[in-house]
Amino acid sequence: MARFIPVDRDTVYLFPPSVQEWLGKDHLARFVVETVEQLDLGPLERAYAGRGSAAFHPSMLLGLLIYGYATGVFSSRAIERATYDSVAFRYVAANTHPDHDTINEFRKRFLKQIEPLFVQVLLIARELGVLKLGQVALDGTKVHANASRHSALSWGHANKIEAQLKAEVAELLRLGAQADRAEVPDGMSIPKELEPREARLKAIAEAKQRIAERAAQRHASEQAEYEAKRKAREAKRQAGKPPRGPDPQPPAAGPKDTDQVNLTDADSRIMKATGKGFEQAYNAQAAVDTATMLVVGQRLTQAPNDKQQIEPMIEGLQALPKALGEIDAVIADTGYASAHNVGLCEAAKITPYIATGKELHHPPLLARFSEPPPLAGEADALTRMQHRLATAAGKAVYAQRKSTVEPVFGIIKHVMGFRQFLLRGLEKVQGEWTLVCMAWNMKRLFVLAG
Repeated sequence: MARFIPVDRDTVYLFPPSVQEWLGKDHLARFVVETVEQLDLGPLERAYAGRGSAAFHPSMLLGLLIYGYATGVFSSRAIERATYDSVAFRYVAANTHPDHDTINEFRKRFLKQIEPLFVQVLLIARELGVLKLGQVALDGTKVHANASRHSALSWGHANKIEAQLKAEVAELLRLGAQADRAEVPDGMSIPKELEPREARLKAIAEAKQRIAERAAQRHASEQAEYEAKRKAREAKRQAGKPPRGPDPQPPAAGPKDTDQVNLTDADSRIMKATGKGFEQAYNAQAAVDTATMLVVGQRLTQAPNDKQQIEPMIEGLQALPKALGEIDAVIADTGYASAHNVGLCEAAKITPYIATGKELHHPPLLARFSEPPPLAGEADALTRMQHRLATAAGKAVYAQRKSTVEPVFGIIKHVMGFRQFLLRGLEKVQGEWTLVCMAWNMKRLFVLAG
């Protein structure tokens, strides 16, 4: 007869008396708690008023959020359940059980105060001897907003629905003003019919205002670009060098029929996602240290492309504490390529490695080992960078992009499971992306320092 370990669910057991005995010494939850205890949480602590019942300590709530995001538990309700069901969450919560409203309110209330803590985690990594800045790889990924693209309202459709609703409201008012109610259908309540239509008209008016504001911003940007091109062509003419091609046309003002706004999260945008068509999303940016795969710079943008993200990212990286070291090289794909961006990097004394075209998946054998001919004469910044990328050393540097920033996004989305923001609005979503990147850094630092 086979022998089995008895299955006994009736014997009474006692948990060890100390929460310190619930987890092994080498556990991510323990590492998160120990790291959070090293952070300066003074701004969070001072935000609590000294009245009413005792509050849960911000270090514990922050630890719950970071451990939750690091392990794929994002919603406040799921975190609350985990403080009962998971030994690791019980440890982080010190065997207390904050309800989901408390967790959610803490997250929304302290997003701004959490952002500086992102840099403090990097300083801890520096103190551990793990991080010293040098080369960073920059990329962006589309993260689904907490809204459906089917909730979007276009300018053309808004005008059509608005005209229909105004005609219906006018007809209802006409029926209500008649002394003889013979025309009013049986069972119709004019006030009940008016109320939802007036509410929809108000919502449409607000949506149209947002669309018009965005159109005005776009026109201002396009007009500035048009003026710059026109002046450049005029300068060529005056220098006796007729410009090629037709003169640029001035941009049209006002909204287009296809301009739209999302009624659920107005700050999100419809963006093209790789292999998935279009989705309602934000463009999440990250600068990853190539030596450690730690995220050292992060930001969120509504722009669907990456062309304008070099400048703000460089500014953010240069604002990091000097103790972390200096950024000496930036690696990015062709989405960031422009002469302007290359010039920005060189002005900041950062060597750019930004692809200007698609790479061949199967280059000829000898091409991998060949060196380009020396640059002839005075070359501009873009030409120098292209030459640098054609060298064996430049190719080796650029190759690090695929093994650093792309895996980070892959792990965040497919291992940690973060594919959609829980919060809405640009400011809150920026704070949530900071929290995601901080959770990734904790997870990565746990491995590096282990």
